[in-house]
Amino acid sequence: MTSSTPPPGPDEPPAGQSGDQRSSAPERDELDELRHRVRALESTGRSPAPRHHWFRSTGSVLLILLAALLSLLAVVAVWANSIVRDTDRYVATVGPLASNPDVQKAITARVTTAVLAQVDVEALVKELEKAADEKGAPPKVAALLGDLKGPITSGLKSLVSGTVERVVSSKAFDTVWVDANRRAHAALDETLTGDSDAVVSVENGQVSIDVGPIVAQVKDRLVSAGFKPAARIPAVHTQFVVFASKDVGKIKWYLRVLEIVGSWLPLIAVLIGAAGVYLAVHRRRALIGAALGVFAAMLLLGITLSVLRSVYLDHLPTGASEAAAGAVYDALVKFLRAGVRALGAVALVTAVGAFLMGPSRVAVLTRTGCRKAIGALRDASVSAGLPLGAVGRFVHRYKQWISGVIVVVAAIVLFTWTYPTVAVVVWTLVIVLIAFAILEFLDTGTPDPPSAATPTA
Repeated sequence: MTSSTPPPGPDEPPAGQSGDQRSSAPERDELDELRHRVRALESTGRSPAPRHHWFRSTGSVLLILLAALLSLLAVVAVWANSIVRDTDRYVATVGPLASNPDVQKAITARVTTAVLAQVDVEALVKELEKAADEKGAPPKVAALLGDLKGPITSGLKSLVSGTVERVVSSKAFDTVWVDANRRAHAALDETLTGDSDAVVSVENGQVSIDVGPIVAQVKDRLVSAGFKPAARIPAVHTQFVVFASKDVGKIKWYLRVLEIVGSWLPLIAVLIGAAGVYLAVHRRRALIGAALGVFAAMLLLGITLSVLRSVYLDHLPTGASEAAAGAVYDALVKFLRAGVRALGAVALVTAVGAFLMGPSRVAVLTRTGCRKAIGALRDASVSAGLPLGAVGRFVHRYKQWISGVIVVVAAIVLFTWTYPTVAVVVWTLVIVLIAFAILEFLDTGTPDPPSAATPTA
């Protein structure tokens, strides 16, 4: 008796058994890869895009370029915003300067000059002459005392300089420096808007911090060491210049604007870049272009920071310490450079990931090699008794959705991280790759079994 059911076609599997079920894991991987390559070849072999697509392409390019430019400004805006609003961030920026040798030398020289300016060496010599007369010293001794102005000045400078150096290099100075800057941070916003107070001031193109408390400590140490005239030193407010530039007024205005838009500019840049990719005819290529555009913007910003450092040091006021000024500049832009590197790393990883999703030979070989290696490990584990039945079928059915969730979670982590660094980017990438490897390992390639209510062919 012959069956009324027609025989299966040449491309159809036998009744009751799907092609995926009859194939081994390596064959399924190769079949999936061949399907992907066929779809890619079909997409590239379509008829040429209509001429009106030039509008989409042009708009996409313009939006991507604008997003790259805004990403550059966004990094600077976040840095400026953190310096103004985040006290801990500000202290972490300027705190290490207390232990910098060049800065210590500059502060030592500045405080020593301020202390010596308050000591009247001529008055000390006259007191010595008067004391000699009262003691009945010979006239020759009085004459010799009159010639002691030079040696007294030299010895006093050595005494004061040594005392200041010990104060500045002590652990107590680190605490004083950090506490002073923490209290001064409240005035930084007024500084950027043009106001000033006794702690932080912007005057004659200079941003300065009062180091008068250090003078007070030196005064106490000199008195304790037996130098009694130091007790007559009045309260001295001397300034240590943190930043000096004739264009500080313009810089204040730019930083103020960036501080205002700092919270929104990164989100705006991301949305504009996403719109540019969505508008493009070839979105994967557009994503690669957008990522490389952001990477180029970060590279440009990094080079600009190095050039600005040289320009800034070349325009220092006369007598300023170039080494100390360089140390201060490096400290102020330390976290800005960290942000530049982090965003550049994210952009580069995104470009590489989008490239590996494409139909190129390198991308195909990379994906195939990873799938075969993970598939071999999975087959060995299943042969050893690891049960992946229901889990494997679930992962196979919702693999694309799970992959999308992994990418979205990684993007949210990087975007919401307060101050991401290259290390944060690298560890996020490692975790994402591990998650994808686990997902591929759990995918047994078998769909859900047919329902009992559904008759088999």
